[in-house]
Amino acid sequence: METGLFIQGVIIGIALAAPVGPIAFVCIQRSLAYGRLHGITSGFGIATADAFYAAVTAFGLALISDFLLARQWFFRLFGGLALIAVGLRIVFTAPSDITITPENESFFADYTTMLAITLANPLTLLFFTIIIPGLGAVIQGSTWATPAIFVVGVFLGEIGWWAFLCGTLGSMRSYLTRERLHLINRLAGLVITAFGVVLIASLMVTNDIA
Repeated sequence: METGLFIQGVIIGIALAAPVGPIAFVCIQRSLAYGRLHGITSGFGIATADAFYAAVTAFGLALISDFLLARQWFFRLFGGLALIAVGLRIVFTAPSDITITPENESFFADYTTMLAITLANPLTLLFFTIIIPGLGAVIQGSTWATPAIFVVGVFLGEIGWWAFLCGTLGSMRSYLTRERLHLINRLAGLVITAFGVVLIASLMVTNDIA
């Protein structure tokens, strides 16, 4: 049973990480601009946030779930503003020499920024709320170890995906010229900024409907 839950967690973790959205664009841009380790560290932050939401749901913390969902507008606003800030910074920051490992880019900043942006998206909690009831053993496990195994699977599944994706993209840095990297940065920054604008605009649409 535990092995099956772990495998299900790994699959769900990969399914969460694989779609190319604004968060994935940030990891891709960092891998190309600064190297694979910066991209993987960013992915580590994403995986931590998703594992937190998986734990909130799997351990049946309904009170915390309701608290987060009731304040979804705040988290979506924060997430949108954060994406716009990150996107504009990428657009207006000239890329460093790709033959030199940048010293001013902090791995801690890579991790914390992606952790904050991902935590600002409680829609991930909705995803787990829908998925986990189909895995009855996670909720009905007699000990804390049962849901913990599932959460670890989600975390490791995401880490594996980001290591593969960012590691592969990071190895392409040596084939990029500074001009091409600058173009990639601008395009990625504009896409990330656009996602942030859409996220904030969706709040207005939701309020109108409500």
